[in-house]
Amino acid sequence: MSHSAPLTEELRTVDRKLLLAMRGGDAIGVGELTDILGVTATAIRQRIERLLELGLIDREKLVAGRGRPTYKYFLTVAGHSAAGANPVELADSMWREILLIEDQPVRRQVLSGVASRLGKKFAAEMGTDGDTNESLESRITRLSEVMTARHMVTVVTQTGELPVLDIGACPYPSLTGTTDDRAMCRLEEEMISEALGTPVHLSSCRLDGDSCCQFSAAGSQSDTAESSAATDKA
Repeated sequence: MSHSAPLTEELRTVDRKLLLAMRGGDAIGVGELTDILGVTATAIRQRIERLLELGLIDREKLVAGRGRPTYKYFLTVAGHSAAGANPVELADSMWREILLIEDQPVRRQVLSGVASRLGKKFAAEMGTDGDTNESLESRITRLSEVMTARHMVTVVTQTGELPVLDIGACPYPSLTGTTDDRAMCRLEEEMISEALGTPVHLSSCRLDGDSCCQFSAAGSQSDTAESSAATDKA
């Protein structure tokens, strides 16, 4: 049984209801869950199998005499997270507060820390963890798959000899629209660079009227300078 599989798909409504029924903290059996949810034991067991596979719940065996062992189920850390409240409003509030930090070095440090943390999480799911022995094309394809699983519209294209990551729509539109500042652009640049283990720069941006945002492997110093100038626009 896997307890580390990333939750890359939206939970079914019926599965979320089961997780919510288990949020009390105590291990709970199939019989109790059928009473709470008003469905058959077979339906409960089907949901349990899916959630066990996703690593959102775990189980403990109960042995009474010579009879067939029974199980009680409880939420894992990932299960508690999946059953929790939607963090969108919290993320929006935190982002707005970060942008209000007047001390620019502190603000950049916070944004870089967020970008690095996200990039490392993506790298872990890619199975690379910053390993640059794999080709850039392979790594960028893996990253595209990870981002697409999070409903980010990404396509890998080729410009010259190097692959380019095209993002057709801003991954976080509600956050990008909070200000004319290009802070989110810089964050995405650093996040993708961290995930790939290779510096990238934003070579095209939807905020400038381009058809998509393109992230290219950083080439010459002049390319990087042009990228910095573009993302610093207000």
